[in-house]
Formats: sequence, C-alpha cells, structure tokens
Amino acid sequence: MPKLDWLTRSEDEKVSAHVPYRLLEAVPEHSYGDSGSENMLIQGDNLDALKALLPFYAGRVKCIFIDPPYNTRSAFEHYDDNLEHTQWLGLMYPRLELLRELLTEQGTIWVTIDDNEAHYLKVIMDEVFGRKNFVANVIWRKNYSPKSSARHFSVDHDHVLVYAADADGWVPNPMPRTEKQDKAYKNPDNDPRGPWKPSDLSARNFYSVGRYPITTPKGRVISGPPGGNYWRVSEENFKRMDSEQRIWWGKNGESIPQIKRFLTEVKQGITPQTYWSYEEVGHTQEAKQEILALFEKDVFITPKPEKLIQRIIQIASDEDDLVLDSFLGSGTTAAVAHKMGRRYIGIEMGEHAITHCVPRLKKVVDGEQGGISEAVSWKGGGGFHFYKLGSPVFDEEGRINPAVRFAHLAAHVWFAETRTPLPHPKRRSPLLGAHEGVGYYLLFNGILGDKRPDGGNVLTRRLLAELPAHDGPKVIYGESSRLSKESLLQLGIMFKQTPYDVKAR
Repeated sequence: MPKLDWLTRSEDEKVSAHVPYRLLEAVPEHSYGDSGSENMLIQGDNLDALKALLPFYAGRVKCIFIDPPYNTRSAFEHYDDNLEHTQWLGLMYPRLELLRELLTEQGTIWVTIDDNEAHYLKVIMDEVFGRKNFVANVIWRKNYSPKSSARHFSVDHDHVLVYAADADGWVPNPMPRTEKQDKAYKNPDNDPRGPWKPSDLSARNFYSVGRYPITTPKGRVISGPPGGNYWRVSEENFKRMDSEQRIWWGKNGESIPQIKRFLTEVKQGITPQTYWSYEEVGHTQEAKQEILALFEKDVFITPKPEKLIQRIIQIASDEDDLVLDSFLGSGTTAAVAHKMGRRYIGIEMGEHAITHCVPRLKKVVDGEQGGISEAVSWKGGGGFHFYKLGSPVFDEEGRINPAVRFAHLAAHVWFAETRTPLPHPKRRSPLLGAHEGVGYYLLFNGILGDKRPDGGNVLTRRLLAELPAHDGPKVIYGESSRLSKESLLQLGIMFKQTPYDVKAR
C-alpha cells in the first residue's frame, strides 16, 4: 500500500517506541464523588499518558473519540494550532499508533477533522489501522447558517473519520427511532394492530411470478402495476396478505393496492447514516452555549456539542464500556460518557484540566441538567479520579525508579511479556497470572515480607516453596537467584533479573 511521506517521517515512526513508561500519580484533592469509580482524568502530555496507560488498558478501550488540533493556521487561546504540516503529521502519527494498541477487538476510533488535514489524516490512519478497517467518513453539518465573510465557500461541515480495530467483525449499535419517524405511521382504518404506513407493492426488477391482474374490492380490474413493472409478491402471497387485511386499497377501495407496514413490526433501531445534520446532533453555537452555561464565559473556540458525542458513544459502545479521549479539551467526552453510564479516561495537557475539566465533571456528578442530561434522564452520581504524570518507571540507564511500587512494575512486566494488560491489577500476589500456559511471577517491594533475603526479592528454594502454585513453566523476575542453572531448568523456571531483564520500553 502506498505510504504518505513527510520530512520527519523516519523519526516520527520511532517516537511511540521510545516514549518512556511513566507513573500515574493520584491527586486526591482533584478527585470527586464515588471513591470506587474507575473513571480517570489525567493531566499531562497525551503521548506520555497513552504510553503510561498501555500496561493497564491495552486492548480494553471500546470507543476512542479525539478532536485533535485542526492545523488551521490560527492560534487558539488554549492551543497552539499553528503547526507546520510536517509537525502536525509528526504529532498525530505516534499518538494514533498508541491509540490502536488500546482498542478492543470490537473497538472503534472516531476522529473529527476539517478539510485542512482530513485527507492526509485518512492516509496515515489507513496505514496505522489498516485500510480494510476504514468504516466511514461521517459528515457533520456544524453550522446552521452560511458565513457571509467567507472568501470562497462557507465551510459548514467537519469530517468524522471512523476506523474499527476489525471492521469485518464490528457491528454498530443501531440508532433509536425518532419521534418524527414514528409520526409517519397512522391508523386511518382503526386497525387493531396499531399505526401503519403504506408501502409500494410494485417493483422495477424482473419477478417471474409478479405479473397478474388484481381485482379491487369495488370490482375494478387492475391488469398490472403502473408503468409496466412487477408486483413484488406472488399472486398466492397477495391473496393471503389481503385475507389478513395487510393490503390497503385507499379510502375509496379502488386505489392501486399497497402493503400495510405496522409500526410494531418495524425494526426498532435504524442503521447509522453518514450525514449528520445539526438538528440531530447539534452545532457549534449550541456547543458554545453549553460551555457558557457551565463556565459563564466562552473559553473554547471549537467545542463539540454534547449531542454529537452522545451519538458517537451510542453507536460505538454499551453501558459500562470504556471510552477514551486523549484531546479532552473542555471535558465534553468525559461528561457525556459519564451521563450515559460508560467508564471513561480523559487526557488533557493544559491547566484547564484543573480549571475547567474538573469543575465540569464535578457538576456532572452533582447532577447538572445541561446538554444531554434531560434526554438520558441524568440525575447525578458516580465519580472520577484525577491523576498527573509522574516520573518514568526507568531512568536513562534502565534502573527502576525508587518511587515505583509493586503494582506499577507488575503491570509493566506483565505487559512486556504478554502485550496484554494485567488481569488483576489490584491483587497483591507474586503470581501475576498465567498466559498461554506460562506462569509469570514478580519478586519486588517485599511482596513476600521483609523476613526473607532482600525483602523476599531473591529466589531461594524456601521462597519457591511458598510461591502460589502454577502447573506449568514459570517466568520469575527477582533481584537474584540462589538456584543453579541446572535446578532452574529442571524446575521449568526461566529466571529474569530486575532491573536488567525488565524491558524499559
């Protein structure tokens, strides 16, 4: 497949692999609500934050939404959006690589963008996610009136590029029917089966048994469908449907027959379409009004309306699924996910992670009634934890940071060995788990008590006897081993020394 080239591509391709794993440090004073909540708000560079999340959340995120800088050559108050084209591609490429690693096999990523970079973004997303996993380019009409100040055209839409981790296996959730759609169903003949609407009985395509005369209830003979077409059902099926009162002959009983389609029999969800009007999902002015209501001033130039994010989350996830936004901005994605009963991770670099995202989410927990609250019957509840990026797990020489605790290193070791997140991150046990028949152990931070050599970090026969059992080969990380190479081989143990055998990246 052809690849997009830019000045720093060779360097940018290596960035995500060389980003160090960092600690995530809890900041209790900015957390709020239910202490048992899994929702996370992270302050820091999203490249570092995404790498820090990998050991815990790789392959677990159901829906990713990002609204990255559009590179529109204008400086925003909270962002420097005036990035040269090469810099913009260098910004996006490594972040997309890390986001791909976080998606579940049934997950999707949705990216809003305008015409300045949309087509370049499509090409690099084809590379990162696979061209076969491209799902759609959704067009969102974001303005409700033309801009008279436009030099050439009034730009009234944004793109939403949608990719799946596996497009062949992904099935979108259907959209709920609207009141307007249901109003098309009437009941002029008081049918006990309820409202219905007429459907054309004729078809253009050839149907071998679709040509026959029909006699109306008033005795008028209709030789065939209008325009020389075919009836879409056979004569036998037509007579059966008529006997079941599923044929509508018009109020006078002599009209061209039509099939009655009952609302109760209609598929309750509709297939998502690729054009989203502002009447359905909101527009930029509506988004600004939502921000004004929350912060009493217009602090973001290009916020997204809650209804737009609601539709994306509705199509791409179910309750309790994990949603991630690594360009969180004013916190819209986290707020909407919270109201819709999803778990979420939001990442924002600037100070407004504290000055805007935190107070907004506190208001959501307290039951604020703006945006989609009424539509989803939101009354409040839940909570979130605030984190900031800490020091790297390893220093430049590859030594383990003294601030690292067992849970952090356990997650890192497991991910380095299996490329999957630790299955039980809160469980304190030297046996991290089993993967493809191999048991993985970590002796670190005195996990087995200080009475043993080096706090239980040294593998001895006595310590081995007290380790949780695993029937199969074992990989054990520790400071050192007092068992001979022959003994380790006989016992089916591969010993790896910390920190030297722990992958730093």
